[in-house]
Amino acid sequence: MFWKFDLHTTSHIDQLLDREDVTLRELMEEDDVLQECKAQNRRLLLFLSQDHCMTELVNLITTEPPADLEEKSRFKFPNIACELLTSDVSLINDKLGGDTSLLETLYHFLEQDPPLNPLLASFFSKTIGNLIARKTEQVISFLRKKDGFIGLVLKHIDASAMMDLLLRLISCVEPAPLRQEVLNWLSEEKLIQRLTELIHTGKDEERQSNASQTLCDIIRLSRDQANQMQENVETDPLLAVLESQESVAGLLKTMFEGERSEASIVNGTQVLLTLLETRRSGLEGLMDLYSQGYERSYTVNSSILHAIEPHLKDFQQLLLNPPKKSAILTTVGLLEEPLGNARLHVARLVAALLQTSAPSVCQELCKLTTMDQLLDLFFKYSWNNFLHFQVELCVASILNHSVPEERPIPGLQNHEENVKHCLPQLFQTCRLVQRILDAWEENDQIQAEGGARRGNMGHLTRMANMVVQNLEKGPVQSQISDLIKELPEDCRGRWESFVDETLRETNRRNTVELMRFPFTHNLHSSSEDDDMESPFPNDLSLQQAFSDYQIQQMTANFVDQFGFNDEEFSEHDENINATFDRIAEINFNLDADDNSANATAFEACCKERIRQFDDAEEEDDIWEEKEINYATQVKSRTRLVKIQDAKTNWTASFGEAGGNSSSPGPAGWDSPGGSGGDKQEAGWANFTEFQPFSRWEPNTLHTVLYTFDISVWDIVTCQFIMFLVSPF
Repeated sequence: MFWKFDLHTTSHIDQLLDREDVTLRELMEEDDVLQECKAQNRRLLLFLSQDHCMTELVNLITTEPPADLEEKSRFKFPNIACELLTSDVSLINDKLGGDTSLLETLYHFLEQDPPLNPLLASFFSKTIGNLIARKTEQVISFLRKKDGFIGLVLKHIDASAMMDLLLRLISCVEPAPLRQEVLNWLSEEKLIQRLTELIHTGKDEERQSNASQTLCDIIRLSRDQANQMQENVETDPLLAVLESQESVAGLLKTMFEGERSEASIVNGTQVLLTLLETRRSGLEGLMDLYSQGYERSYTVNSSILHAIEPHLKDFQQLLLNPPKKSAILTTVGLLEEPLGNARLHVARLVAALLQTSAPSVCQELCKLTTMDQLLDLFFKYSWNNFLHFQVELCVASILNHSVPEERPIPGLQNHEENVKHCLPQLFQTCRLVQRILDAWEENDQIQAEGGARRGNMGHLTRMANMVVQNLEKGPVQSQISDLIKELPEDCRGRWESFVDETLRETNRRNTVELMRFPFTHNLHSSSEDDDMESPFPNDLSLQQAFSDYQIQQMTANFVDQFGFNDEEFSEHDENINATFDRIAEINFNLDADDNSANATAFEACCKERIRQFDDAEEEDDIWEEKEINYATQVKSRTRLVKIQDAKTNWTASFGEAGGNSSSPGPAGWDSPGGSGGDKQEAGWANFTEFQPFSRWEPNTLHTVLYTFDISVWDIVTCQFIMFLVSPF
């Protein structure tokens, strides 16, 4: 057997290490040097951990390579050096983390003038980050002794690698007491305040963006850490500073002080949005608003809202007078005045503020008529779906969002106070119903003239459905009903006609049907009201049922019955036929008319075709070479299969090769013992006389299983064919 031979090949690295004059560069030229290092090649590790080798490795990742080298090989050795230093080998970690001279060489990289080479910066950040995780106490002690460390990192914050380094200091330090010491140190160094200042308009946009992203990541990391810590731990000082009213006010002052730039506004608003998050950002969406009384991952600190409220007028002014942007050419024509990222982020902020249900904030937004301005933009920029989604969130928050009485937000009053302000303004001042009706009629006219359907019609449909659904049931049902009654008589009549006819027909057309098999028509719901109550089309259940059918054969039976276990592998000599014996026991269930004649015929065929191996049947050596006789195989493998057609009164009968069959068959299927014409070989059909079927007939399986071998996949395929034709 193959394990009797020694196939191990000695690495060329070991041959190089036999030389006394071998150099580090020669070893790094070998393709498997990293593999041997991670495999704990003792000789290689002892060589790499020598003082001169470690110094050369650190210099490679902190020194700019010569510019005259070829670009493809210029950073080859720095990259390999970084991988060796971060290979997570204890001998290298101990040497690098315990040698102050090596740490000083690494630290000297930060003392260079900006900008740093981004690739070398990533090598440096990765190496320091690995040491923070593996040699925490030594590295943290070294960095805390450097008074200008935080300043140097922020000096190079335009390199994203420096942002990663700061986050590693916050998230990768263990144990918890040491982590708390690091957080206190960073707070004393005023990290949050210094990052906030970098969002100022006068700073480089790349620095602004990285500073903003760092603050956002610190907020999320700190909140996640607080949720994971079940025991009583000290307050995170960085998060406490970020959520303080003073810090938020300082951020807003930085955003709006002096000349307003779009980059400063966008980056600052991103930090505010992160502070206002009540759940993970990936879960944010309309479905969260549709669910009543959902539990928050964490609450919004009232100090954040108090700091934002005085600056709502500044955000409102941005909607009216945004930073100037030049015209852009789009797929639908020239856009003279683009919406801009600043106004889009203002819309996101308003949507987030409305979800908090803070009374004072909602009252201020109503006073500024912010919602009216957002609806103006919604209809003006009919192709900006990013804006449409945010406006839809705002409408959903007003119509459908309520705070459960048993879990009020600290520092906030009851949500009913907001209904007095936001809801009436939405229907009266903003004229939501009239705008929906007018926009719909304008779109119908455009389409009638051959134009394209407006891009906001899908969101407009969902907004109309939200009004209808909350009018029927919801936390503000009575208030919406009163507001609808207060509409002018002609407008109320148009709305009722729109809901009963146009909107109902639109919802029906929007119902998704990916498949229209003949057997699905009996499964359709006869109630149109069900479609209105559910946010998902009922016909999607048909698709799910079809998907369930496709996989139920395998998941319900096949995996459980056709698997292997440890005993079968360890005792294979005794259980060589165990798994094959179970093939005949696999039960393929079919829910579609199990009592039909087709199902009975098919099951009889399956039982006849699939049978257990009989060890007593054949004792020959399976590896012995012998002549293959196909005729014998045909004779031994074919079995009687009989399928009758009740409509055409014919029977297909297949007996043993050479046997007789008295059952008549359709033209083209000559029995072995038949007469007339050229004699056909037994078991073969004459397809020249085979009559095609003009159409499917009820309860008839127009399929003849005449194969010499049948597999599990054949059964699944043929059984599904029966499933398709059985309801006819």
